[in-house]
Amino acid sequence: MCYVAEGEALLIPCQAACLCGLAGVTYCSASRREERLHVADETPDWKREENIRKIRSGEMPSDVTEASEGVDEAENVRYEETEEDDNVSPTDLSEMLKDGTKESHDRAENTQFVKDFLKGRIKKELFKLATVALYYTYSALEEEMDCNKDHPAFAPLYFPLELHRKEALAKDMEYFYGENWKEKIQCSEATRCYVDRIHHVGQYEPELLVAHAYTRYMGDLSGGQVLKKVAQRALKLPTTGEGIQFYVFDNISSAQQFKQFYRARINALDLDKKAKERIVEEANKAFEFNMQVFDELDKVGALLTEEAQDGGLPVHDGKGDLRKCPYYATKLGKGDSGCPYHIAMAMLKQPTMQFVLATCIALAAGVAAWYVM
Repeated sequence: MCYVAEGEALLIPCQAACLCGLAGVTYCSASRREERLHVADETPDWKREENIRKIRSGEMPSDVTEASEGVDEAENVRYEETEEDDNVSPTDLSEMLKDGTKESHDRAENTQFVKDFLKGRIKKELFKLATVALYYTYSALEEEMDCNKDHPAFAPLYFPLELHRKEALAKDMEYFYGENWKEKIQCSEATRCYVDRIHHVGQYEPELLVAHAYTRYMGDLSGGQVLKKVAQRALKLPTTGEGIQFYVFDNISSAQQFKQFYRARINALDLDKKAKERIVEEANKAFEFNMQVFDELDKVGALLTEEAQDGGLPVHDGKGDLRKCPYYATKLGKGDSGCPYHIAMAMLKQPTMQFVLATCIALAAGVAAWYVM
């Protein structure tokens, strides 16, 4: 399925055959070579709305035929395209966001957490905590998006069916933590700062939600798809998708083309130069909040071994102060004492302690043998 975009307007919905015989959602430029396209009546509501509301006079091809609205028969749509023409302008908000956040984007990609993740060096317990952070982040973002879905500066970017992640993350939470997962998780300090900022923006500066939506969803549809494969392989997650539903966009069959469509929507927002600059600034803040979450996860990860106990706390490797780990501090209480069992188990994992224990057992056995004799 596809919506053909040229500048700020969408011309016609169409379905194009992709490479290898696969069909996907495409949002292409209306200035490419001639193609014949067809769209069935299962076109989502947001696409129907575009077909009706965004088509400008004179842009509809003369040979377009449409079925009546609400009729079950398929709609047959054709259009002609000419040679490709790049209409991107440096003043387009999508270009300003791309150029204005490049440095922040590069910094985020080079955080230790992301680099380790991309190399497949991700611990399951750390992946679970990262998913918890995402759950709180998207819960806040989508709550504010729902509240501002009719705001003129954000309404054109409201696609809950295609983009919203909260329900998918809830499925991942249940997979990792069980049915009572809500009782087992809590928002970390860095994530809380991120969430608070999103709520502030939604309540007082809703036009800045564009920055957070752009940063999150465009990233999820880009590098997020790479992370999905890495996580599934490194953590040996089921091939049926459990644990990585966050990365699955069931209602978008071509991430690349949806991103193109989304950028066209961003560029069509009625915003002055100052507002665009503020959105770019906010997008950089969003990257900063994400990097703070990554740094926090790195600190927790330094206290975890490669494997974690099933259904319990991750095993501490004996390095550093157990009580200073924010994850353990939450789980074990806020006092100065830790859980004796977990501390003892961590100590027993150290070679020195194993040697001392073995020596003590040998001495005890010798004394017992001498006493019996």
